[in-house]
Formats: sequence, C-alpha cells, structure tokens
Amino acid sequence: MKSEGRVELTVRLAKTIYLIAGIYGLIVLVPQFFMEEKTGRDFPPAITHPEYYYGFIGVAVAWQVLFLILSKDPVRYRAMMIPSILEKLSFAIAVLILFFQHRISSIILAAGMVDLIFGVLFILAYFKTSTRS
Repeated sequence: MKSEGRVELTVRLAKTIYLIAGIYGLIVLVPQFFMEEKTGRDFPPAITHPEYYYGFIGVAVAWQVLFLILSKDPVRYRAMMIPSILEKLSFAIAVLILFFQHRISSIILAAGMVDLIFGVLFILAYFKTSTRS
C-alpha cells in the first residue's frame, strides 16, 4: 500500500512537470511565429534566413506537444523522456557556452536556464518513473 502511494506520487510529479513544460513552452514559442521582424530588431542583425527561424520555432512547438502527450501517461511514454531531456539540455548547454564567450545576451541566458531547470526535472521524472522497485 505504502509503495503504491509513492508510485502514484512520482507519476503525478512527472505528469505535472511535463504539463507545465508543455504549456510554458507553447506560451513562449507560439507568439514568436508573429515576431520575426521584432526579433530581428531586438537582437540584430535582422533575420536573413527566415526558414531557420520558422523551422526552429516549428520544431520547438512540436516538442511542446510531445511534452503534453508525456504528461498524460509518463510511464507509458517513458522512453520519449530521453530525447526530451536531450532537447532541453542541448539548448541549455549551448546557451551557457555562448554566454561565456560573450556571444549572447543575458535575456537569452535566462531562457536557456529555464530549459536547464526543465532538463533537470525531466531527468528526475525519468528516474522516478522507473518500473523497477
């Protein structure tokens, strides 16, 4: 009985982590589909390859949908947690390196740190949803 309650709690934690990540990501990313010109002004130079800009946002939005799917049944979709961890950490690590090279602003660093936090939470969710006792 006690073990079942712990499993229920960890599954609920994983569901919550992925639900928050997916909703947060959609709130942050979807408006960027309409902000190409502003992004170019705020973070010069202007965007010269819009296919990269929209491609990045499109792929990132697709990942948010995956996070929402994971939030429905994290145990069933547990294997997809591995690429979700890589998705979060790849951006966070790149941002850290670029920041220390003085190539990005602190605003972008903050966005990368949000991904780092979610990446760590995704790792926690992965290990907490293990079916092994």
